[in-house]
Amino acid sequence: MNKAERLIGHKFNDSSLLKTALTHSSYANENHTRDNERLEFLGDSVLSIIISEYIFRRMQNVDEGDLTKFRATLVCEQSLAAVAEKISLNELVFLGRGEERTGGRQRQSIISDAFEAVLAAIYLDSDFETARKWLLALMTDRIEKVLKGELYSDYKTTLQEIIQKDGRGAVSYMTVEETGKEHNKQFTVRVVINGVPRQSGVGHSKKEAEQAAAKAAIMELRNEKV
Repeated sequence: MNKAERLIGHKFNDSSLLKTALTHSSYANENHTRDNERLEFLGDSVLSIIISEYIFRRMQNVDEGDLTKFRATLVCEQSLAAVAEKISLNELVFLGRGEERTGGRQRQSIISDAFEAVLAAIYLDSDFETARKWLLALMTDRIEKVLKGELYSDYKTTLQEIIQKDGRGAVSYMTVEETGKEHNKQFTVRVVINGVPRQSGVGHSKKEAEQAAAKAAIMELRNEKV
């Protein structure tokens, strides 16, 4: 764990927390150990409050809707996976043999989940302030670029804005297919606009598939206006 601690930038008092945070379910199933899903659950909440507080204080004159949009862009899989690259997290994750063979180290869903799990592990190993400083040291540059509009938008948020602006009604997502073995799931999700099924997207997590579906729907809607 010394290499992992060095790359991550935190010396753990309880190294078992770090090992669990880096253990994907595919590896856990093969080796009968604990995976990182519970830590990911906690890390998602820790991440949300840290990012929410930062942008709340930083953007004094921005309303709730725009704050939500900024946060969604920052905490999506694509964003977290990019931040995780700074600490070479994809090299540290424990993957099962099947997941390793099928390119799991390049999957944003796996890397972003591991990032949230590591954040939770740091929080449990120390305290909230330590976790906050660690996260912001990695993400402040990205946060500032998002706030300045210099980085991509979250497709689901962008689609929601288009629909609200055009008065088309509500947006929802439904999972239409789930295939593959446990260590290599693939989800197909369809976006529903005002009760009408539209484009679908595929991904190795529901979040990834929803983003793909939203992106496809945005392109479709823009083509309709041409």
